[in-house]
Amino acid sequence: IVIAVIQAVLLVLLAPLVSGVARWFRAKMQTRRGPSIWQDYRDIAKLFKRQDVHSNASSWVSRFMPPLYMGTMLVLAMGVPMATRLCPVPLLGDVILVVYMLALPRFFFALTGFDSGDAYAGVGAIRELDMSTLIEPSMMLALFVAALCCGTTNVGGMGAAVASGSLTAPVAMVIAGVAFAVSCYMELGKLPYDMAEAEQELQEGPLSEMSGPTLAMMHLAVPMKQIIVVSLFVAIFLPFGSAAAGAGLGAILLGAVWYVVKVALIFLVCSVIENVVSRVRFKLVGRQTWAAVGIAAVALVLCVIGI
Repeated sequence: IVIAVIQAVLLVLLAPLVSGVARWFRAKMQTRRGPSIWQDYRDIAKLFKRQDVHSNASSWVSRFMPPLYMGTMLVLAMGVPMATRLCPVPLLGDVILVVYMLALPRFFFALTGFDSGDAYAGVGAIRELDMSTLIEPSMMLALFVAALCCGTTNVGGMGAAVASGSLTAPVAMVIAGVAFAVSCYMELGKLPYDMAEAEQELQEGPLSEMSGPTLAMMHLAVPMKQIIVVSLFVAIFLPFGSAAAGAGLGAILLGAVWYVVKVALIFLVCSVIENVVSRVRFKLVGRQTWAAVGIAAVALVLCVIGI
């Protein structure tokens, strides 16, 4: 429980830093000065001081969504193993539950776009639902293959199986990891698919009708979701260096260092990819997502064969 609470608190405190570093790195790659890495903290502090204004057409959905989004990310932060291979709260570590909890705030986020009564926000909501339909099948299929290879649906147990090498189909596990990595990149809202931190982008259209504390919570929750998605990938497919179950404080601290290094490298790779590609037309996104589904399907076949 202590580790779960520490994970959740640190995620809230460090999420704006991750977003700020990503924006700073993008500016440097584009030979711009760019904002400070602490700019997101300043923006969130200013938004919490402002009045919470909503559209006259909006209902309780627009007011309920930001706390729901933030609360869901906090619950996931307590369940996904980060420094250890053991889920801090085993009940929250089931991979099926994690997938459904990731889908819950996405649904209400899209519903908020329709609820606001704004046409632009509604188009953004439609795009959000389209992305969900395209991305989630490949993520779920890859995780299903990983669960079959590891013999458990618990995220910590899957990571422990990968670390110990006790897999029924190691090649299928590697291919499932590739499919899940591609799906995770799309889920992060990076180019060439979208820019998750820009309200002028269609995928974040519902944010255009938010202000004050509700918008501040979303500026916290969106980077939290990005970290959790990457943490889920690391916990299942790259558990090496994490502290084993029953390890002491020293091993947990070393595992935390390894976790930070792995997550930082993944975000670095994502930032490089994001800044060397051009934006694709939205109707072409399905080709890449179906490619990820195809890779996950190949992994499933290999898993059934036992390779």
